Amino acid sequence: MAKSYLVLEDGTVYEGEPFGYRSEAFGEVVFATGMCGYQESLTDPSYKGQILVMTFPLIGNYGTIDDFHQSASVHARALVCSEYCREPSDMYAGKTIDEFLKDHKVPGISGVDTRDLVIKIRNGGTLKGAITEDRDSIPDLIEKIKASPAPSEGNLVGEVSCKEILEFDSNKEITVGLLDCGEKDGILKELRNRYNVVMFPYDTPADVITEYRLNGKKIQGVQLSNGPGDPSHPVIQKTTVVTIKNLAQQLPLFGICFGNQLTAIAMGGKTYKMKFGHRGCNQPVMYEGRVYLTSQNHGFAVDEDSLSGTGLIADQFNVNDGTVEGMRHKDLPIYTAQYHPEASPGPQDTTFLFDKFGKVIREGRL
Repeated sequence: MAKSYLVLEDGTVYEGEPFGYRSEAFGEVVFATGMCGYQESLTDPSYKGQILVMTFPLIGNYGTIDDFHQSASVHARALVCSEYCREPSDMYAGKTIDEFLKDHKVPGISGVDTRDLVIKIRNGGTLKGAITEDRDSIPDLIEKIKASPAPSEGNLVGEVSCKEILEFDSNKEITVGLLDCGEKDGILKELRNRYNVVMFPYDTPADVITEYRLNGKKIQGVQLSNGPGDPSHPVIQKTTVVTIKNLAQQLPLFGICFGNQLTAIAMGGKTYKMKFGHRGCNQPVMYEGRVYLTSQNHGFAVDEDSLSGTGLIADQFNVNDGTVEGMRHKDLPIYTAQYHPEASPGPQDTTFLFDKFGKVIREGRL
């Protein structure tokens, strides 16, 4: 039986069996706690550059189909699991997770003690790692992993953002812009259900957005999407953050995930890299006296103390660790959510935030 190895930068090696596409992979090793939604996670641009570990013990219980895609391709560099299902339910008449990974040229490793691996990441923090089938190369591979830059040091947003302006005229009353830092299709779907949408590349200047017309209709508000990497990356600071600063004085803004972090930075706040992040569809958030279960995928968070003097008020918090999960501006029509109200996968408890966007646009205030 073939063997495969997950190698971490601290020298730890986990042995398993290869599945999916047979190749080496390098990335940041992160874990997600969802029982399902593996296809949505793999195709979520926010996982760009990462090796995804699934904590649920059996992955692939149902088939994969195009309807579950959150983008056109797989962005995770590899998949790690305890066990994968070879004969999934035919409920969706889709492909197995093994076939899915082969189609997208993404390697997988099963038979890994994911419980031990997750405890290591939880206690020590996120690590860089690699997957290989060459046991003899492991000593050299460890040095290579150590010397390699973290994926978040690159401009990952530039790799996943759209390259041109895209229009979606649904003949709705309100027209919104979507600043694409790596949006999930679930976000676009929720917006299109309610508004006409114009999607802009991440580095689009504010004046291009405010002057744009979709069949004569001007942009009335801008949604700031999710995305991968570090929100304080120099390229993002010079492009997207500047755009948000300029838009903040002109249009209502609604930031999701990466968009939440960018809003904080644009208004003068700071973000920080979390020890192991929030990834999964069971994260509890306290908002207006009620707890909502949310879907999340992020390794950076807003520093609440840095919001003093920015006009932003943190008004949503993670029940587990107290981190900032959303903000509103005390004067401007700006609000954010660190989680994914569109879910995809996960609970849809907070889809009302997309309806709120229309209300804010109509009234010009929160």
